[in-house]
Amino acid sequence: MTVPFDAPAWSSLLLGLAALSAGIGALRKPGIWRTMIDEVNGSPALQFLCGLLEMLIGGIIYLANPWVPSDVLSCLMKALGGLMMIEAIAILAFCDIYTQMWLRSLANMHRGWAITTVVFGLALNVAGAMRFN
Repeated sequence: MTVPFDAPAWSSLLLGLAALSAGIGALRKPGIWRTMIDEVNGSPALQFLCGLLEMLIGGIIYLANPWVPSDVLSCLMKALGGLMMIEAIAILAFCDIYTQMWLRSLANMHRGWAITTVVFGLALNVAGAMRFN
């Protein structure tokens, strides 16, 4: 008996684990995201790699998840994949402007963004895990 591959569940679980881990890391080491964004802002090679990697991951998530209006998780994951691709385009085309926006935001709300990322990661993990019976 073959088990069907549930792309929304796996996409949600894996993206949730990444967000949860990143948020925990940011809470453990305050200022780490600011340092990371400073490094990306200062390196055209890192800008290109970050944009390309996010385009790849966002594209995979977008293409793997069908738009099924009765399946909220599937629609959410497709939308997140699309948003990731839009952000990748912003990074590739306007990294200097885009990173400055994040640097200003992180200066005032580092802990808030980290907690939001942890909560978002937990929500995606729960939503994905609920599909595995």
